[in-house]
Amino acid sequence: MKEFMLFIREDINRMNNLSEAEFQSEIEEYVAWVDELSKTGHYVSGDPLQPEGRYILKDSVSSDGPFIESKEAISGYILIKAMDLDQGMELARKCPVFKYGGVIELRPVLKMQ
Repeated sequence: MKEFMLFIREDINRMNNLSEAEFQSEIEEYVAWVDELSKTGHYVSGDPLQPEGRYILKDSVSSDGPFIESKEAISGYILIKAMDLDQGMELARKCPVFKYGGVIELRPVLKMQ
């Protein structure tokens, strides 16, 4: 099996306006999805990301996070194992992010020998 990185991209404004109950409900959906990936042997690792950060250029810091100039930001990542890109895509399609208008960027991991 190959490894694939799923970058979870969500609307930052929508996320910032969730009530605590809404936030917890969404987290439970993600936990259930990750549990299913684990049970089927596809989950490797992953975590949500804090909204703070920096956008770095070669010689400077272009902006500090949260990145208000962008509507969509990477809110988390999941590393999975799949036979190929098509299976990775099928596993990614079950992510709760789509229910809330988000997207996933699916990328094969290039293993350096």
